[in-house]
Amino acid sequence: MGKQGVAPGSAALHLVDGLSLLRPEEQVFAAMLDGWRNQQLARNLAFSTIGSREKVVQAFMRYADAYPWHWTSAQVDEWLGDLRAVRNLKRSTLRNYQEAVQLFCAYLINPAYQWSTECEQRFGTHPIQVVHDWNTAEHIDEAESDAGKRAFTRKELIALFDHADEQVVRIREAGRKGWVPAFRDAALMKTAYAFGLRRNEIRMLDTADFGRNPDGPEFGEYGVTYVRYGKAKKGSTPKRRSVLAIWDWSAEVLQEWIEEYRPMFPTAGSPACWPSERGPRIGLSSINTRLAAYRDELGLDPALDFHSLRRSHITHQVEDGFDARFVQEQAGHEHSSTTSIYTCVSSDYRTRTLRRVLDTTVAAALKKTGRTR
Repeated sequence: MGKQGVAPGSAALHLVDGLSLLRPEEQVFAAMLDGWRNQQLARNLAFSTIGSREKVVQAFMRYADAYPWHWTSAQVDEWLGDLRAVRNLKRSTLRNYQEAVQLFCAYLINPAYQWSTECEQRFGTHPIQVVHDWNTAEHIDEAESDAGKRAFTRKELIALFDHADEQVVRIREAGRKGWVPAFRDAALMKTAYAFGLRRNEIRMLDTADFGRNPDGPEFGEYGVTYVRYGKAKKGSTPKRRSVLAIWDWSAEVLQEWIEEYRPMFPTAGSPACWPSERGPRIGLSSINTRLAAYRDELGLDPALDFHSLRRSHITHQVEDGFDARFVQEQAGHEHSSTTSIYTCVSSDYRTRTLRRVLDTTVAAALKKTGRTR
């Protein structure tokens, strides 16, 4: 509870009781959004989550051309139908939009925040819940991502990394100064695959976030990557985890980048592992843009994106016979079922697995009968 026992986000904290407003509808709506923001901050939600929800509510308000105390379920149905039919939004995006409007309405009609009373006094009506079970999409799938999203095959991955290295040589031989950023992006993509990192996880790495693995001395100072900005749960801080190096070439890539080429950046004084040309840290859009450009130049599947590097890391560990629990810990997944969603084993792997099982079965049968193959 806030000041004088009033809950954060209450109307009494954002509107002076009995005060006439110059633009009452507009000002009350703004006060509602301010109150909702404070209520979510009190729940320790991320600023990005709060901001995105607020934008959704404002977008629905503009579509309905009405303020919350005049909203109806029919308006929500029309809005969502338009988003799906015209803008072709993904299922997960639509569900996020529905949830934002539903949570905002739930906040407004909660008696603890007194917005219903405030609206009755000022406008003679009050907000209602306009998002219900019967007009929302159910979350019935474990993964709602695009069905086309998948891991790189090993052949595609080699082609991508070779192409990235070739661009560095091409730009440098042409006498252009963009070869160092190209080298950075090539090393970044290889590192993201080597440790199965998400975009923001690798973007937020500092040079101090690497260490030795006592049980893997061959990796030197780059045997462990300490992820400090892992994907957070709702209302919690970023999740930390450590990821072990498993492929010998990953240490060579990091050592070469950090010790030889990173100091060439004018912003190398920043602790960031991946500085940009003009700022202390590379942006998420730059990470996406470079990979998409290389993918398109190679004519690879457009469904392959930066997150496909993480899918590949998990898939290739499974194909190489790593223990399932180890793979789960590397990925930072709380449940093994989440790891299984990322696993896209190749047909070659399944064929080899089947062949191994059949050979074992035949060998056991022949041994039992005393015969040879």
